[in-house]
This record gives sequence, C-alpha cells and structure tokens, in this order.
Amino acid sequence: MTEVLLTEVVLRDGLQDEAVTVPTHEKVRLARGLIDAGVRSLEAGSFVSARRVPQMADTGEVLRALAGAPATLHTLVFTERGARQAIDAGAKSVRLVVSASDGHSVANAGVPTAAALDRLAGCAELLGSAGVAVEASVATAFVCPFDGDTDPDRTADVAARLGRMGARVVHLADTIGAARPSQLRTIVSAVRDELPDVPLGLHLHNTYGLAAANAWEGLGLGIRRFDAALGGLGGCPFAPGASGNVATDDLVDFFHREGIATGIDGGKLATLRDQVGLAVGHRLNSALSAIPAVPAALR
Repeated sequence: MTEVLLTEVVLRDGLQDEAVTVPTHEKVRLARGLIDAGVRSLEAGSFVSARRVPQMADTGEVLRALAGAPATLHTLVFTERGARQAIDAGAKSVRLVVSASDGHSVANAGVPTAAALDRLAGCAELLGSAGVAVEASVATAFVCPFDGDTDPDRTADVAARLGRMGARVVHLADTIGAARPSQLRTIVSAVRDELPDVPLGLHLHNTYGLAAANAWEGLGLGIRRFDAALGGLGGCPFAPGASGNVATDDLVDFFHREGIATGIDGGKLATLRDQVGLAVGHRLNSALSAIPAVPAALR
C-alpha cells in the first residue's frame, strides 16, 4: 500500500493570519489531540518578529511544552536570530524558508531572494553545528502574487542551493494556491533535475480549488510528503490573495478513499476541527466541515 507523510501546519500556517491570537495552552492541547489522532509530523510555530506576526510569539513555549511528544516538531526560521531562538527552545527540526520570487521575498523577508539565501546559509551552519535537523521550504515556488508565474529554472536554482546548505527535504509551496497540475509537473521535474537525491514535499493552498488535483499530480510524480492544515485554515499575511491551506481532514479523506495510507484517524480529526473553529471564532473552509455527518457507507 502507498503511504504518505502529512505534516499538520495548523499551529503555524493556520493561525499566523488569524485576527485572534490563540492561547498557548489551547495550541498545546490541539497539538496533543492531533498526535493522538495519528499525526507524526507537526509544525509547532515559527521564530519570527513578534511585532509582524504576534500569533507566533509563543512558539518557544509551545515547543517546550511538547518536548518528548511522539512526533517530529518543526519550526520555521528566516534569520540567524530565529535560528538561535529555535536552538535555545530545544528545537530538533527546523525548516528554513525562502521565496523563489523577489516580489514575495521582499514582502515576506524584507530582502530579495539572493540576499535571503545568503542569510539562510548562516542559519543552516548554525543549526547544523547545534545538531538540529534542517529542512527547507520554497515559497512562491509556482506563482507569486507580485511577479506572476515563477520560472521553473529559478525555483530549481533556489531548491538546489538549499540542498547544498544541507536541507534533508525541500518542500515546494503553492503560497497563493494558484498552481495548476501541468505547472506543478514542470517545476517538480526541473527541481528533480537539479536536486535528484533530496526528497521533495508539497505545501498546497486551495484558493482556486486545485489543491486536491495538485496533490494527486504530486503523488503520481512520486511525492510522498504533503503539508495540510486542519479545516483548511491559514494563509500568508504577506501574500495578497492567499487563502487557506489544503485541509488535513479533506486530504486524509481523499487519500483514504484512494487506498493511500496516512496513519491518521479521520474521525478524531473531525472533533479537533470543531475545536479549531471555536478557537478562531469562525467557520472553517474544508469541504468536510460543511457536512453534518459522513454517511456510514463512505466511512
């Protein structure tokens, strides 16, 4: 049976764009519930400016509270300061983030892509010396809200440099949910040509309803790592037009119907999804959240 690894990103990408700041104890309770449901890879937050993204100010506290949990806990880092904070908080796995496009890099990280990559090289060295596992995420790998379609060679070049920094996995992000399957195929192929020995993952958003199609395309291309957020929560504060992530509950249901194993209990996800909706104070965007109960014949 085909197996995939889903990384739950609701605590980071899901909450970073919300008007409310969810209390630390609620984040920890949700994380433990997700782990109980079978989630084995989880983004705990990001070490970024608390002024720009106040929802992530307690990432260190969340990470410490979850120490020893039976799951891989990832945190995102953009700068050496963030890397040091991650090390101080006891992080075991960090994702370095850079935008393939200059427009989004300036909006998100304050500098163009080349400068952001130079900055991340120092982060990678620092984290490696501390024994922290390093992964990487390429934002706007397919489409940028400022620069339009991303050139496949540019995404491949950025991914290759991250690989040379020691990234064990490189995740390609459809930051504004505008990628199409044919485009995904082209860019994944270009990245693989430059980075044949590093596993790839997909971070998909569902702005235009194409996330499931892109996940299926990625699966056919041999990708077995996918990010998702419970209830379809999330978006990027610095990417105009970005909406929610592909929903974990929808993606788990989709994969299970196709005989693809995730190791995650969809029934437990439904209960947790309702708790997330209460925490943020609004209806969530997943398809399953609109269904009162899944018919028994389809479970």
